[in-house]
Amino acid sequence: MRTVAAYAAPAAKAPLEPTTITRRPVGDHDVLIEIKYSGICHSDIHQAREEWGSGVFPMVPGHEIAGVVAEIGAAVTRYAVGDRVGVGVFVDSCRECAHCRAGEEQYCLNGMTPTYNAIGRDGEPTYGGYSTHVVVDENYVLRIPDQIALDAAAPLLCAGITMYSPLRHWNIGPGSRVAIVGMGGLGHLGVKIAHALGAEVTVLSQSLRKKDDAMRMGADHYHATSDPRTFTTLARSFDLILCTVSATLDVDAYLGLVRLDGSLVFVGLPEEPVSFRMFSAAAMRRSVAGTNIGGIRQTQEMLEFCARHGISADIETIAVDQINEAYDRVLDSDVRYRFVIDTATFAQ
Repeated sequence: MRTVAAYAAPAAKAPLEPTTITRRPVGDHDVLIEIKYSGICHSDIHQAREEWGSGVFPMVPGHEIAGVVAEIGAAVTRYAVGDRVGVGVFVDSCRECAHCRAGEEQYCLNGMTPTYNAIGRDGEPTYGGYSTHVVVDENYVLRIPDQIALDAAAPLLCAGITMYSPLRHWNIGPGSRVAIVGMGGLGHLGVKIAHALGAEVTVLSQSLRKKDDAMRMGADHYHATSDPRTFTTLARSFDLILCTVSATLDVDAYLGLVRLDGSLVFVGLPEEPVSFRMFSAAAMRRSVAGTNIGGIRQTQEMLEFCARHGISADIETIAVDQINEAYDRVLDSDVRYRFVIDTATFAQ
C-alpha cells in the first residue's frame, strides 16, 4: 500500500480538508500515475454535498486527472514510465456485458466503477484526483497527446468527452445547426468541438456577458435566453440542442427551438425532475434524450481530435488550499471556464 496526500470532504457538505489516503499496490495490469493536475467538475460539488444521493466518506473528488506514469505492473503493455496519461469518470467496469464489449463501458450493465465516491470491485472505496497519485488498471487509462498541455487537458477527461460524445452520436458535421445551452465548463468546450466538426454553432445563455468569449471560441451566433424574443426568433432552428446547465428549465420553450427530427439532449443534471408537454415533442417529431460521457475508446478518439484541432479547456489553475473557495466560485459562475488543481502545491 502507498500513502499519499489528498484533499477530502470528511462528511456531506463539510469543507474539504487535507488528509492522507492509501492507494493499492501496483498489480500486474496497473499503472501508478503521478497526478499533475486535476480539474474541478460541478459534479464534484454535487457529490461532496450529497445532492445526488448518499456518498462514500471521506470523499476525495476529482475525475479529470492528468499526469505522468510513475510505475507499471509486470504485464502492462500499453504504457511506459514517463508517458503522459489521464483518467476520467470511471476506473473499471465488468468488461463482459454487451455494452463493455462494444466499447461503451460508461453504460456497463453491471455498473461501471466511478473514479471516486464508489466501492470498487475489490471492496475498497475509490478516491479521485484531488491527490498526488492514483493506481488504475491500464485498460481505463488514456494517453494524452503531446500537443495538449497537461493542465488544459485535464478537463477534457470529463467535460470534453461529455460534449464530444453526443455531437458524434447525433452525427454533427458540416451543415448541422447546433445550439449549446450554457457557456460554462461544459459549454465552452461544446462550442469549440462543434465548431471543429463544421457545425453552425449558437450559444444560448442567460445574458450576453460571455458573448465575446463564445465568438472567439468558434460560435457563430449568441443569444440571451432572458430575452423572450430569442425563443420566437430561433423557433425550429436547430438540429441538436445540448443543454449543459444544471438548473431546471422550461423544456417546452427549448423544444420549440428544435427542427423536424431534431433532438434536445441533456448533459447537465438538474437536482429536480424535469417535465414537458408531449405535444412539444410530437409537433415536430422531436426527441428528448440524455447522454453520459463516453467509453474509453471514444474518449481516446476525443483526445486525438482535440490535439488535431488545437482544442483544450480554458482554465484557471489553483493551489490545493483554494479548493473550497473554488467550489463557491463555481456555484457563483465565477470561473472562465474550468478550475484545475496544481497538485505540486501539496508539497508547499
